[in-house]
Amino acid sequence: MKKRQFKAESKRLLDLMINSIYTHREIFLREIISNASDAIDKLAYTALTDEQVGLSREDFAITITCDPESRTITVSDNGIGMNKDEMVENLGTIAKSGSLGFKQGLENAEDIDIIGQFGVGFYSAFMVASSVTVISRRYGEDTAWKWVSDGADGYTIEEAERAYPGTDIIMTLKPDTEEDDFSVYLEETEIRGLIKKYSDYIRYPIRMEVTKHRKAESGDAVETYTEVETLNSMVPIWQRAKKDVTAEEYDTFYREKFFDYAKPLKVIHFGVEGSVSFKALLYIPGKAPYDFYTKDFKPGLQLYSSGVMIMENCEDLLPEHFRFVRGIVDSQDLSLNISREMLQHDRQLTIIARSIEKKIRSELASLLENDREGYETFYTAFGRLLKYGTVSDYGAHKTVCQDLLLFFSHKEGKPVTLKEYVAAMPEGQEKIYYVSGENKDRLAKLPQVQTLSAKGYDVLLFTDDVDEFIPQTLMTYEEKGFCNAATEDLGLQTEEEKQALQSKSEEMKGMLTFVKEALGEQVKDVRLSTDLGSHAACLTPEAGMSFEMEKYMKRMNPEFAISVGRILELNPEHDAVKALLATMTTDPLKAKDYAQLLMYQALLMADLPIEDPTAYAELICKLMV
Repeated sequence: MKKRQFKAESKRLLDLMINSIYTHREIFLREIISNASDAIDKLAYTALTDEQVGLSREDFAITITCDPESRTITVSDNGIGMNKDEMVENLGTIAKSGSLGFKQGLENAEDIDIIGQFGVGFYSAFMVASSVTVISRRYGEDTAWKWVSDGADGYTIEEAERAYPGTDIIMTLKPDTEEDDFSVYLEETEIRGLIKKYSDYIRYPIRMEVTKHRKAESGDAVETYTEVETLNSMVPIWQRAKKDVTAEEYDTFYREKFFDYAKPLKVIHFGVEGSVSFKALLYIPGKAPYDFYTKDFKPGLQLYSSGVMIMENCEDLLPEHFRFVRGIVDSQDLSLNISREMLQHDRQLTIIARSIEKKIRSELASLLENDREGYETFYTAFGRLLKYGTVSDYGAHKTVCQDLLLFFSHKEGKPVTLKEYVAAMPEGQEKIYYVSGENKDRLAKLPQVQTLSAKGYDVLLFTDDVDEFIPQTLMTYEEKGFCNAATEDLGLQTEEEKQALQSKSEEMKGMLTFVKEALGEQVKDVRLSTDLGSHAACLTPEAGMSFEMEKYMKRMNPEFAISVGRILELNPEHDAVKALLATMTTDPLKAKDYAQLLMYQALLMADLPIEDPTAYAELICKLMV
């Protein structure tokens, strides 16, 4: 019989598993049982609309058989089964689930045990087995197939016999060595313990023929007999009362079900009784999955109806701003025969989704109030989603998200909420000030920020692209308007000060005109400002769009990007501006150089590109000489 070869990437990861990673090899049984449960799920779902299945929920089971003489462990199910093509596709390609990409994506991959912490499915059997045989018959087909592999030189596949649909996984254990005792997995107590530890929540009975002892009818002798026993409780963890579930059980379920190597940050386990009743077990991850910001990430909750899985990733149960949540929802009120296409339009599903959104928001608010460090860990990973949720759909979700947002406070030197910012505003402050840029250290040195700080006012430093859209969406917060300190009037001047600035502008009109003509198309206008603190000059944009918005648009669509007009603001009290004014009459050419130098400096402070850096360098040298 011709032997088929594994695909190259399959061979690499398989070699890694068999030869290098043995730390948690006991999970092989968990993985095989989970696959069997999934196969039964699929046939149980088919049975909802196909009377030919001929099985009720009570008929489904997983059976474990140990044979010490042949050193085999067999896990059998009466699930959907596989045909020849599915065997080749599912058993001939490892890392299809992303395990290899997961390991490669980690910064310290060599320190991570992907077996014990991530789960690698069927191929984990080769950690303990020298060979694996799979006999399977697909529901609806008459032919069974046998797949055999030793995990090294590929596999064979041929026709076989099986009386009914389902799959047998037959694992021949490796010989024992001084370091490794593989025979332990043939012991009843070991199997019983592993199922209790890893698979107690499986909803189908896991059965095994176990040894029993009883006193003989006559005398004191003890006789031994065997009987088939169900080893798991079959009560899904989400159906159990919270008081009956330990933190370790929650964590273990999360890691195994959602393939995360880290503990969840928060567990949300609740039930709702009413017009639509359901149980939910939700998790907020401790960090973003490696593929979270890629198209490969599949958001949504697993949806069950009376313990039967309807959908693996039901996106309609989660709003986009909470798409990081993982978990399970189980409702007996969902129609079992509803199609997946119709499910998204189901009124009951909408009610469940609203309840889940409300609960998640409440739990995040509690985390923010009671565990600030934990919340900031969460926010580092997923805060951007809350920001996009605030501005999406024309602000439809802003009331859900706005009090969960954090922004870096220049005054406090740490992230604060909008509520905390407003509560700390000194008397007389009427605006929520912010500036936008890529680097908070650079933003902190802006002249407008220094001016506001000198008055005791705080400034929020926005460093995400989406940040600048938030004030435009919220408009106000607790009746306080937002003010972009780098582009808008700070509102600090009294009427007398405004009149004094206007008079000063008239007095220095000649210089303003001179600078504008010297700079030509580089600026739209030149004007005086008293908001620059100790700085000589700065750039502000024309009304309508900020410089950060300009940069964002250029990144998104360079071909149609628009450059906002630059306005050069000068500080009339600064010595450099006074020097320019004095030089206009004695050396106009040098005064033009001064004007250009101030323009270069303003561009640098605004984090805007200098079109000709060489000219800037030459100008510095020229003025130095």
